[in-house]
Amino acid sequence: MTVTDLSPRPGPPALVLVAHGSRDPRALSTVRALMDRVRALRPGLPVHVGHIELNEPLLPDTLAALGNAEAVLVPLLLSRGYHVKQDIPQMAAAAGARTRVAAPLGPHPLLADTLQARLLEAGWRPRPASAVVLAAAGSRDPDARADTSHMADLLAARLGVPVLAAYASAATPTVPQAITALRARGRRHIAIASYFTAPGRFATECAAHAPWIASAPLGAHDAMADLVIHRYEQALGTPVTAAA
Repeated sequence: MTVTDLSPRPGPPALVLVAHGSRDPRALSTVRALMDRVRALRPGLPVHVGHIELNEPLLPDTLAALGNAEAVLVPLLLSRGYHVKQDIPQMAAAAGARTRVAAPLGPHPLLADTLQARLLEAGWRPRPASAVVLAAAGSRDPDARADTSHMADLLAARLGVPVLAAYASAATPTVPQAITALRARGRRHIAIASYFTAPGRFATECAAHAPWIASAPLGAHDAMADLVIHRYEQALGTPVTAAA
């Protein structure tokens, strides 16, 4: 993908969706669909994308194309972790653009809206002795795990059933371990809630463990677009980071 000139224009600061990047082509399609929803919500707001790795345009290229324009970087990530704390701020600091970095998307009640909607699409209905495993990517960062645990609590309050956070890598419990723990508590109908922004290897692997149903990833749901705009507006109240 060729990055075109995104140099300064009058108007609000640009919104840059910061995606992780994936070898799965469905991930890029999902990010583009989410961009379209955000643009529909805010006509006239410049909306761009930059990837941390694996897909073009990479975030440094998107920021370079913005020149010295002002931009808000909204990570399409669901918790605090290395990318949010290190990679994105470092890329932003090295760019010529005047940037603010928004908080990651999660945890947030709008994500509970999206998770519930995806579960309903997959056939979720409350049943006796039902429960949910919130399947996330995983991180060694304790803040990331705390965020995912908080999101599990928000979803449990929404659904009225136990929700356990579980991880595809780098943390425990794994999805099979969480399923075993719920079964030991007498939970017979266990669903997997896919806590991933887009399809990919981890989402596919987690869904394969589902003993009942597994929801689709969060994707380009309307609530996701609302949350992106919310994080953008929150970040507008923080100081601008200028290039060194």
